[in-house]
Amino acid sequence: MPIATKYLFIVSMDVTKEKEALFNEVYDTEHVPLLLEVPGVRAVTRWKTEPAAFNLGGERKLLDGGTAAHYVAIYEIDSPDVLLSAEWAKAAEKGRWPTEVRPFTSNRSHIVRKAV
Repeated sequence: MPIATKYLFIVSMDVTKEKEALFNEVYDTEHVPLLLEVPGVRAVTRWKTEPAAFNLGGERKLLDGGTAAHYVAIYEIDSPDVLLSAEWAKAAEKGRWPTEVRPFTSNRSHIVRKAV
């Protein structure tokens, strides 16, 4: 499905192996649904690194992500202001995410991109 907003909020992170199942369960069943209720959040798509390879200049190159985070969530948002809203702040701290999952994440990055 094409991206319907002008802004993307891209969140990347790793999670400890012992908490990976809980991470995925909470992200899918609590965290994403709560953030989708925030005005201005239109869609969320989660991704994880999939090892692959490609050929470049006759040489096989491994695509393993290197030091990039293993998990990525892409939030389609109406404006960067959505991320400063009281609704976003409240939703991000609900459920098991802040206490049972977030402490076990690392290599986190957050960025907003605008369509050109």
